[in-house]
Amino acid sequence: GVPLSTQWGPQGYFYPIQIAQYGLSHYSKNLTEKPPHVEVYETAEDRDRDRDWTVPKGCSVTTVWDKAKFTNVKQFVAPEPSEGVSLPLGNARDFILSFDLKLVSNGSVSVVLETTEKNQQFTLHYVSNTQLIALKDRDIYYGIGARTTWSTVTRDLLTDLRKGVGLSHTKAVRQTKIMPKRVLRLVAKGRGFLDNVTISATAHMAAFFAASRWLVRNQDERGGWPIMVTRKLGEGFKSLDPGWYSAMAQGQAMSTLVRAYLLTREPAFLSAALRATAPFKLPAEQRGVKAVFMGRHDWYEEYPTSPSSFVLNGFMYSLIGLYDLKETAGEKLGREARLLYERGMESLKAMLPLYDTGSGTIYDLRHFMLGTAPNLARWDYHTTHINQLQLLSTIDESPIFKDFVKRWKSYLRGGRAKHN
Repeated sequence: GVPLSTQWGPQGYFYPIQIAQYGLSHYSKNLTEKPPHVEVYETAEDRDRDRDWTVPKGCSVTTVWDKAKFTNVKQFVAPEPSEGVSLPLGNARDFILSFDLKLVSNGSVSVVLETTEKNQQFTLHYVSNTQLIALKDRDIYYGIGARTTWSTVTRDLLTDLRKGVGLSHTKAVRQTKIMPKRVLRLVAKGRGFLDNVTISATAHMAAFFAASRWLVRNQDERGGWPIMVTRKLGEGFKSLDPGWYSAMAQGQAMSTLVRAYLLTREPAFLSAALRATAPFKLPAEQRGVKAVFMGRHDWYEEYPTSPSSFVLNGFMYSLIGLYDLKETAGEKLGREARLLYERGMESLKAMLPLYDTGSGTIYDLRHFMLGTAPNLARWDYHTTHINQLQLLSTIDESPIFKDFVKRWKSYLRGGRAKHN
């Protein structure tokens, strides 16, 4: 599964920036962390484990050979009025659940949790529909689609519990400190097949590939990942209606997809990354992400607002994505990404001074575009600007990057530019 955002709406929506960042974060953690302990609960290879299942009257769990997987799997039949067939888990240590699933009818796989909320039990239901998220009493529902072919479902039970409990019908999602104490059991309903039920502390590569494959499946015919929620950047900017594209989303998706391609050599990943350049060539009024500053400098907008907003960190993330793509695709296939990257880098070098206050940095250029007070970057964004420039300085030797990194780092220690 991939993260579901509730930042700008409690009904939940998929935010491509968050999904790409989720994939890249897990990709990085897989490189730096030790492999986790994995507790295996069902592989269908151990016949002695058949007796672990609780099978009510009218239901069945059998071991069958699956030609597609070339292995034994568990086939379950549990009509909807029944309690479902259940497998005890009893894990109080780790909360990343993973299982292989193939459904032949509408169905669900549910997980019963004991929680810190007065030891109450909550149940997470992963259901074969398209509803994103819902809460009813102590039952939390996540739609996972039809799942009529084999796929791996990997869920962070802590995140799913907290996001569900925090749901409300207001504009904000309630913060909650609830924690799972124990994963009690898994319950399957409907008709389908299960295999490889595991719980672990982490599942980084599963999360990375979940994000990568989501990006392939959800790219539209224009090469973009439309963001289906209204975004109002601030007073003076027109609202972005659902369906807008973000250069930051496009760039971070490229960075995710090329890594998936390099690991698997599956052409679909590279093809999706190459198609993602299309919105960079169109202006915001044509549902693209391109803006032009002072009629001279091409800029790729995190938020393609009217008037243009020129958000710095989102622009630099888009350049990093274009760099990753041009380097991976090669001279011929990567030509478009290279040209977009080079034009963007020229703009960045020319416009960086506009974001320097002498004591910190500026998030965007609304003070120039709207004539308002500058939108100063918080220290976490200021640090992001520094980290992005440090990365860019490793792929472009222009001294401007190192000079700005040095000065902007000094601001973190209270440094100030000289006065007259």
